[in-house]
Parts: sequence; structure tokens; C-alpha cells
Amino acid sequence: MAPYKDLREFLDGLKRRQDLLDIDTPVSSVLEVTEITDRVSKGPAENNKALLFNKVDQCEIPLLINAVGSHERVLASLGVENFETIQERIQFFVKPPMPGNLWEKLSMLPKLAELNNFLPKPFKGDTAPCQEVVITDTTQPMLDKLPIIQCWPDDGGPFITLPVVFSKDPATGERNAGMYRLQKYDNCTTGMHWHKHHDGARIYENARRMGKDRIEIAVALGCPPHIIYSATAPLPPGIDEMIFAGFLHSDPVKMVRCKTVDLEVPAHAEIILEGYVLLDELRREGPFGDHTGYYSLADDFPVFHLTAMTHRKNPIYMTTIVGKPPQEDCYLGKATERIFLPLLKVFISEIVDMNLPWEGVFHNCVILSIDKRYPGHAKKVMSSVWGFGQMMFSKYVIVLDKHVNVHDLSQVAWHVFNNTDPQRDMMFAEGPMDILDHATPRWAYGSKVGIDATKKWATEGFEREWPDEIEMDAKTKALVDAKWASYFSGKRVETLV
Repeated sequence: MAPYKDLREFLDGLKRRQDLLDIDTPVSSVLEVTEITDRVSKGPAENNKALLFNKVDQCEIPLLINAVGSHERVLASLGVENFETIQERIQFFVKPPMPGNLWEKLSMLPKLAELNNFLPKPFKGDTAPCQEVVITDTTQPMLDKLPIIQCWPDDGGPFITLPVVFSKDPATGERNAGMYRLQKYDNCTTGMHWHKHHDGARIYENARRMGKDRIEIAVALGCPPHIIYSATAPLPPGIDEMIFAGFLHSDPVKMVRCKTVDLEVPAHAEIILEGYVLLDELRREGPFGDHTGYYSLADDFPVFHLTAMTHRKNPIYMTTIVGKPPQEDCYLGKATERIFLPLLKVFISEIVDMNLPWEGVFHNCVILSIDKRYPGHAKKVMSSVWGFGQMMFSKYVIVLDKHVNVHDLSQVAWHVFNNTDPQRDMMFAEGPMDILDHATPRWAYGSKVGIDATKKWATEGFEREWPDEIEMDAKTKALVDAKWASYFSGKRVETLV
């Protein structure tokens, strides 16, 4: 798949594959868009398409939602046919094969030089697409122009749910691009949901310690989906999200300087919001129906003040909803699971495969298979997971032997229920938890448990004989495959005889 330069090229591809519904029926931004999208997300696969609503309230700007709400659309957004393609590229850069001779060393140089091709580049041209229309008079419609939705009945108001928020760390000068929801307060102010574990909160605190009075902010809406994905990705510290976006598409992100703040944004975004956050101002934000399937509670957060809004002619407003899975964010989460598995294996090499089930909302449960090599190996892996970046939030870590298919939850449950002695095989720990975990006794701090469902060895204190799993022999399997192929292939056959 060839990389696309903007959201519109991506949508053209969806139209060609008949994976986009163009909807002219009038709808309300208050709850109705959510109810329609939620039914599409949870309904039959053939009905699960990207949705473009052309008549939301009285807004002239169309609303796009569920754009990456399937595995196929996520892959298309990343410009690949399977995640293994990205895994192999990541594997090369994080752990390249050792060259055996001079020729092999020389052959690696072009591949390593490719890293420079991922650096963001300045937009070349008179006017960047995202700045075709410039509004700097805050008395003119800005946020009021956009079909911003109220997702759920008890939400604190309408929320911008798919923003790529750009800021700069005053301590290091490094750019950060993160995804933080923005509750609309009025035409030119929103909340800025920087919770404790976000990079945005770290930048905010760095600015406070340095005696700053404000942080400049730019928000890009309607970015190409690979840029949106990069803003959500759990990248190692110091990795620029725009470099990662360039890596994903093998094409650098074209950036342009904002009109009123000293920040750069993707030139091919649909809409840009420019402004600042004051460091001594907080305002009530929330509640918000979150990806856990529960409302996150209202709390005080910084306020984003707009100084300008720029956009393309005839822009598209891109948004999403979160709630009980499956939703659009589930597919982005699965992409992270697959894409970052090679990086996890670099640091925890015994891991064979990983599954972050939707029901665990990506931080409550991690299922791993490992190549077990010594006593207590599973518990060592549990500890390693709790010490690895955002995986520290994992409430349940289930470890199985390497032959177990971690994506088959029935097989996983069978091994857990059969292979464990609760007192021996469960390891408890305490530590930081996701702030959205409403079950912890204290905010952002609670307990975790690891479950060792691997085969137990004598060196682990198992003194009985461990039984073999029932498995048919290969000869009989081949015989049945050949003799009853039409029946087991799913063709219409009344009986085996």
C-alpha cells in the first residue's frame, strides 16, 4: 500500500473499498451520533464502516467517526497489509542482525541511513493546507463552528475526543504530541485533560518549576490516521511522535509553523487550534464516559485558551467515542499490541506472544506466553512487565507456556483453571495504577496480581508427576484431513458417511 498524504486520500481509499458510509440524514451532536456509532461498532462486521455525517446540527462542517474502527481500516491507515511488516522493520532497528563480514556490514548502511528519512520536514509551498483559512479574532466562531459531540448522557459537556496536542518541554525543548481530551467550555476555551501519568502533565510541572506563567499549545484535528496513532503510541522517552509517524509511513511528516504560537503542526491536518495554558488556572472538567466503560469523575484541570483557529477550505471534523468495548479505540489498542511486541521482546526476551484483551481495556490484563527456561521464570516475567513503561499499570498478568495460543481465550482459561494452585501460583504486588481504575482503594495506587499458569517443575517444588495434555497423533490427523476434507472445510455435507 502506498502512503497517503492526508485524511482525504485515506477516505478516498475507504470509498473505493466501500468501507465508508456518506450520510446526509440530519443527526444531533448530543448523544445521537454516539448511539449510531456504538451500534455500528458492536453490530455485524459487514455493517462496521467509517461514518461521515454531513448534517450534524446546523454545522456546515461534516463529522467523520469510526474511521479506524476495524482491523482492516487500521492496517490501511498505517499503509500495510499486516502488522508483521511493521514488526520486522522495528525488529531491524532495535535489534539489527549482526553482520558476519565486511560485505554484510556495508549492506546494512543504507538501511541504517534510512532513519534520517523519518525526520519531520518543513512544508514546501505558499500556503499549508491546514492554514488555507485563518481566524485570529476570538469574537468570531471558532469552536462554535465545529460539530463537537456530547458522547454520553452524564458527560460534563461536549468533548473533542481525537485531538493531537502539541507542546514543547521548556526544560529540554523537546516536542511532545499526545492525545488528551478537550471539554468545550465556550467558543474559545476548553479543558486540558493532563492527568498525572501523561507527558503533558510532566511538561506542565516542568514549566511551573521554571517559573513560567504559561505553555503554548497547538491542537491538530483531522490528522492523517498514522499521525493520530503515533500520538497514542507508548513510545520510549525521548522519541518524537512525528519521527515515529514518519517511520510508520516511510515518509516524513510535513510540518508548518503556527500563526500565533511558536510550535509546528502537521501541514495536512484539517483543523488547527492555537493557544496557551496558564499555569495558575484550573477549572472543573468532566465527568466523561471513558474507555473503561465507566464515567471518569469530574476534577480540576488546566484550561486551554484559543488565540487562533486555522483550517482547510471545507474541512472535515474527525472524532471518536469511547465506552464499553468494542469501540474504535480497541482496534488502535490492538495495533499497539502487535507493533510494540518486538520492542517488548528486546527487554523481556523470553516472551513469545502477548494478548491485551479488549475486556481488560488494555491496562487491566496482559496475557503472555513465554519460553520457560528455569524455576520461577514466570514470576520473573511478571516483575519485568510491572517495571516496563506503561505496562506498570497491568492489574492482571497471566503467564503461560510457549505452545499456548494467547489469543484463544478459551484455551487460556483452560490452562489457568487447570494448571494453577492459587496459593502457590499467584504473586501479588502493589504500585502505581491507571488513574481511570475506579476499583483501587486509593487514587492511582493499588494492588496487582500475576498468575503463573505454566507447567510446574520439580525444581519449583512440584513433587508429583505432571500429566501430558491430550493430543491426537499427526498420522490420524492427516488421515481425517484427507478423508473428510469436504466436511471439515465447511462445505454443505449432511453426514460424514
